[in-house]
Amino acid sequence: MPDESLEQRINELESKTAFQDDAITALNDALAHQQQTIRQLQRSMEKLIEQINEDRDQQSDPANEPPPPHY
Repeated sequence: MPDESLEQRINELESKTAFQDDAITALNDALAHQQQTIRQLQRSMEKLIEQINEDRDQQSDPANEPPPPHY
């Protein structure tokens, strides 16, 4: 009987280890996906900031302003 109990405990530990391995793999995949999404969002935000700065620079330059309607 002690052998069966030991074998059962070993099987339970192996089962738990397999479950933990699957969980770690799933978490790693999710983390990698989130990192990729964050990088894409950072690039998009940098492009938007550049566009806003360019638009702001063009608007503040009087040479780029259209002439008033009475011309």
